[in-house]
Amino acid sequence: MSLPITQVAAAHIASVYMDAAASVRKAIAIIDEAARHGAELITFPEAFIPGFPVWAALWAPIYNHDWFKKMAANSIHIDGPEIAQIRAAAKRNGIFVSLGFSESTEASVGCIWNSNVIIGDDGSILNHHRKLVPTFYEKMVWAPGDGHGLRVCQTRIGRIGALICGENTNPLARYSLAAQGEQIHISAWPAIWPTRMPKSGQNFDNVAANKIRAGGHSFESKVFGILNAGFMDQAMLDALTEGGDAQAREVLENTPRAATQFLDPTGASVGDFLQNEEGIAYATFDLNACVEPKQFHDIVGYYNRFDVFDLSIDRRRITPATFRGPNSASGKQSRSSEPVQDGQVASSETMEE
Repeated sequence: MSLPITQVAAAHIASVYMDAAASVRKAIAIIDEAARHGAELITFPEAFIPGFPVWAALWAPIYNHDWFKKMAANSIHIDGPEIAQIRAAAKRNGIFVSLGFSESTEASVGCIWNSNVIIGDDGSILNHHRKLVPTFYEKMVWAPGDGHGLRVCQTRIGRIGALICGENTNPLARYSLAAQGEQIHISAWPAIWPTRMPKSGQNFDNVAANKIRAGGHSFESKVFGILNAGFMDQAMLDALTEGGDAQAREVLENTPRAATQFLDPTGASVGDFLQNEEGIAYATFDLNACVEPKQFHDIVGYYNRFDVFDLSIDRRRITPATFRGPNSASGKQSRSSEPVQDGQVASSETMEE
């Protein structure tokens, strides 16, 4: 049986910072452009809507209340009008879309998640994932997610899975996708991720760290990888330093920029590479190249000892309360919260909103 050959694209672009509506319009324009250039899948960076909260790294929490309120006001619902517009663009173009966004909830005006949605070429929601653990200073912004979105989507262009940024450091999260026959792995990243003052020592190297993690997954699982990083434009830089904080500007201007790139099932680079300019990167994935390396190491097949190792994954969607009795079904419940049966690969039929 021959496997699909597909052209994929990754949007190495800046959000319209802390502006959900404008970021949605920009995303739709990118979806249209990628489709015109023959892409069958277009991905977006971590928290593209409304932008990555790098301010949590720059100042102590007592200085960030206004930033958090702005972030919460521009976070969006999975069943809201913004996602509906993205879904319509995917359907109109017949293209798959992976989108990072800050997600809000009807249960709270201040609880938000770092989320990712995979949308089918028919506009259906294939998977909705919330980042399991916000990383480092992200904990001051986002709530921890759950295992509901640890799913691989069966599509006409292959089996697609996605993890958000530091989740790609977690071997169990990566293995949970490999165990579902993943063939294309999407990893979404911020434009920058400062951890130190520039003159105080080695700052976090986004390019090296991200490729090590994603490359490890491509090599171990024998899958193609899409590393989709964000881009910090001048508008984002100016917004973050509007108060004239010279130290914050120094950090932002001197922190290594992340790169958007593609990997083959051996972990080697393929396709375009973008780092210091906005644009759409493209690559062609021939999934038949996933087969030969499986002869060497198949960690979900004969290169494992299932009698020795046993992994259990809880896919229940976490909710704040369970209501029983009359009128207990108040509030809109998204169908994406319905569990897929154990061992089943997510598809548009099982996960459609």
